[in-house]
Amino acid sequence: MSIGPISRRAALGGLLTAGAFPAIAPAQPAAGTPIPVTIANASGNLNATMQELMNQSRFLQEFGLQPTILSIADGAKITAGIIGGEIDITMMTGFAQVFPAVERGAGLKVLGGASLLPALALFTAKPEVRTLKDLEGRTVGSGSVGSLLHQLTVAAMLKQGVDINKVRFINIGDSASVFRAVAMGTVDAGISDNAIIDRQEELKVRLVEHGNLAVELPEYTYQGAYASDAAIARRRPALVRSLAAYAKLYRFVQRPEAKDAFMRAWNTLYPSAGDAGGLAIWGFVQRYRPFTPELVLSEERLDYMQRLNMTLKTQTRLLPFAAVADMSLAREAVAMLG
Repeated sequence: MSIGPISRRAALGGLLTAGAFPAIAPAQPAAGTPIPVTIANASGNLNATMQELMNQSRFLQEFGLQPTILSIADGAKITAGIIGGEIDITMMTGFAQVFPAVERGAGLKVLGGASLLPALALFTAKPEVRTLKDLEGRTVGSGSVGSLLHQLTVAAMLKQGVDINKVRFINIGDSASVFRAVAMGTVDAGISDNAIIDRQEELKVRLVEHGNLAVELPEYTYQGAYASDAAIARRRPALVRSLAAYAKLYRFVQRPEAKDAFMRAWNTLYPSAGDAGGLAIWGFVQRYRPFTPELVLSEERLDYMQRLNMTLKTQTRLLPFAAVADMSLAREAVAMLG
């Protein structure tokens, strides 16, 4: 049953008083001036490199925008900022939490896709763990229940017939923290960046059988764009232009000739890390082409996400496509690219 609309104060949970987000820009800039837009994306090495590539390529400015970009580890904080109006749009964030929020009365819409394929995989340092089924009766590092990491882990296990009631999930936090716990043997397995597959011998971990989620869960939409109904009504031109800029970024990064630009972005962010990590992430992008330059997501994809929520009991019913998504902005954005 849907409750009343989520209040601004309840949604933000004190984030504004902590100064977590800048104030929203005016909706109507003067003619001919760049349009301010505040974009928040999930953190992580791939997202950070993509964002630096966006900064260096200036695709957002090319579409007449004056962007403020935030990197936020907690998807719940991104959602809160969008509901409260401090963030206009997120472009590259997991969005499973959008559907329960809408069910509770939040005015949110999924606007398009980013990475269609999960950029994560399940690793272990324990020699006795070979398959996902081996994890019954063992500990698995994850995020909180319903988080992206937890949901992906459960989805992979269910697909392989694992009784998830026999698995002890431990909320460790983000994928980097989970990987550290796996490498140290604190947990029996856990989910982390897919790019580690190319470095597993060096990092002394091993991919669990059926643990490459880019291969095993192609139906799971890893990241997408979403915004509030209020932002769609008030700031539609800024949202459409943002979508167009990211679509151009997705087209660019999946071409082999983008390698130098991608590595330049990586080295700008991580000047002392060396090339190995960046090359592994570049290899993932080129191998799987995870990003959707056409942006538009199907009803089937969103229904899959909702049904998974229902399995995890974070959502009680399947919501109509029109209640949770508006793909018209994505279509306008793609049309701008010609």
